[in-house]
Amino acid sequence: MSTRPYAIVFENDDFVVVNKAQNFNFHDEDDLGSGLFNVVKQAQNYKELYPVHRLDKMTSGIVLFAKNKLTATELGKLFEQHKIQKFYLAISKDKPKKKQGWIKGDMEKSRRSSWRLARTMINPALTQFFSYALLPKVRLYIVRPLSGKTHQIRVALNSIGSSIAGDPIYNPSDRSDRGYLHAYALKFELYAEQFEFTQLPTTGVLFQTEEFKNKLEEIGQPWLLSWPK
Repeated sequence: MSTRPYAIVFENDDFVVVNKAQNFNFHDEDDLGSGLFNVVKQAQNYKELYPVHRLDKMTSGIVLFAKNKLTATELGKLFEQHKIQKFYLAISKDKPKKKQGWIKGDMEKSRRSSWRLARTMINPALTQFFSYALLPKVRLYIVRPLSGKTHQIRVALNSIGSSIAGDPIYNPSDRSDRGYLHAYALKFELYAEQFEFTQLPTTGVLFQTEEFKNKLEEIGQPWLLSWPK
């Protein structure tokens, strides 16, 4: 990625896909200036730009913006109807309670800016995942969130005893070089056309290992995995 906090992955007349840098906020920050949305809009000289989803500050990877109001509405509907498939990569150094399946539960505010997974199922966060041994005591996760809650993946993996490496909120004792969560892929249909995007992480020592690259090649396209029904 360039010195900009993003790189263009794809764009057409209706939307633009960017690869967001890790540790860069989506929204403007009072002390630190413009966030991703306004940086992209200004740098690309877009007259119109609409956010349709977002990423946490620590998370790198694919973000989708609409370039007109009609497309923003259509993409918003697709997200609400879970017709946009999202896939994330995460790395943890902790052994999980289970290696694949569902993680379900309501999200509740916890200490400071953190959340926790409750046992209730009133309006639950729904997360599916597979995990793979990567290095000794290091595990790779491919995660598919079916809802869009704040910190959802970070809380989900924390709830099974496998906090994300380098996560400053849910794994503060880990001193990894970055928070190891990356928005890896999107798949959706818009205006009768199919779109598929994947974007490898460009930073992070563990994301650059041959073991990581070989495992991703072995796994293949994330939407072709046998996800739980």
